[in-house]
Amino acid sequence: MADLIVALDVNDEKRLNDLASALEGQPVWLKFGLEALLAFGYGVIERHSARGFKVFADVKFHDIPNTVGAASRVLTRTGAALFNVHAAGGAAMCAQAREQSEREAAALGRPRPLSVGVTILTSLGPEEVRSVGYEGTPGEAALRLAKVARQGNLDGVVCSVHEAAAVKAACGQDFLTVCPGIRPAGADVQDQKRIATPRGAVEAGADFLVVGRPITGAPDPAAACAAILEQMHGRGPRRA
Repeated sequence: MADLIVALDVNDEKRLNDLASALEGQPVWLKFGLEALLAFGYGVIERHSARGFKVFADVKFHDIPNTVGAASRVLTRTGAALFNVHAAGGAAMCAQAREQSEREAAALGRPRPLSVGVTILTSLGPEEVRSVGYEGTPGEAALRLAKVARQGNLDGVVCSVHEAAAVKAACGQDFLTVCPGIRPAGADVQDQKRIATPRGAVEAGADFLVVGRPITGAPDPAAACAAILEQMHGRGPRRA
């Protein structure tokens, strides 16, 4: 059954604390991306892990294999439960992310973080995908990158819901799909191009749903989060 990841893309400490407090006790993961990590430092991952949250470090590493491997070792020390790299960095780079994070976790005596590869950003439509050099549709490009991530021994990929079933068919049902671009029915799509509803994402086979502004921008974030969990599962959701 799918899990919900709430994206806390904020840079104000009071707002961060208010949102985390509102979500405390709900069966969700937290995601910290570039905005929050630059504002608060990587210690924000450790602090919120200590509060009982599982944390997705949305770092999107993309560099030569040695550099990404070293960065993955350092990131593992924060206690992140999940992190990502760009699959476009190649299978060797992906392999170093997985291998070095696993080695560091073993040295620390803790479970290794899951590692996934970013395929095609859900903010990109067909024209943008072609403009940055990828052939075919966004779905075709995402599937090629998913196979690179699989070759690099990553646990899964970040992809749109529309690619989730094809990714699992090509890479295995145990290959995780982390799906952003989730919007409740009738919500503003904002800067997302390839979106799905929470229930549609679950039915498509997504393992993790990433939701940000529909929760963090709501007048009552706790109620908005609970509503999305209900839409996902229809009854008591699985605890993270």
